[in-house]
Amino acid sequence: MMTTSTLLVFAGAALLMALTPGPNMIYLVSRSLCQGRAAGITSWLGVVVGFTVHMVCAAVGLTALFLAVPLGYELLKFAGALYLLWLAWQAVRPGARSPFEARDLPPEPARKLFVMGLLTSILNPKVAIFYLSVLPQFISPQAGSVLAQSLLLGGTQIVIGSSVNLAVTLSAAGIASWFARNRFWLAVQRYVMGLVLGALAFRLLSQQRSGT
Repeated sequence: MMTTSTLLVFAGAALLMALTPGPNMIYLVSRSLCQGRAAGITSWLGVVVGFTVHMVCAAVGLTALFLAVPLGYELLKFAGALYLLWLAWQAVRPGARSPFEARDLPPEPARKLFVMGLLTSILNPKVAIFYLSVLPQFISPQAGSVLAQSLLLGGTQIVIGSSVNLAVTLSAAGIASWFARNRFWLAVQRYVMGLVLGALAFRLLSQQRSGT
């Protein structure tokens, strides 16, 4: 059975990733600012369903991978760390924009808002990399079913990621307004984001998978 400490450490990693702005957050902030909270929440529902799609696919896929190629975990970890480092560079590179500098989006009907939120989430590489590279490091064959552990960890990520994204969606106007009045903190936010991503990448490369 998975230990409480393992689950708490994973929850911390999931929270760090959720607080790091990515495609989902950029879209939800922009949609909420351009079309209001109701549109933002509809889009958020699509994002949550997208999380679920990632979770189910990862749980089934990781179970098959573990049975077939256990060393595949190490390859996924390495690829994930490289991607996190790339995201860190994108945050701090010259000319980069903060996700809280919202884009102008045209009004869309509710059905399209949901579908666009779903596609934004499903096609979000940050979420995919988290499930395929970070999550496997917390799975231990000695703790029982790999599938059950994957679903538990995936469910934890969904709760944390959905909560953070909902909070951002509901407070998008206030967040964007504050950053607009305090441009200096837009740059600070980007560098903090880059630091967190870089630290997570190096932690991912240095840690041993649970149970090994």
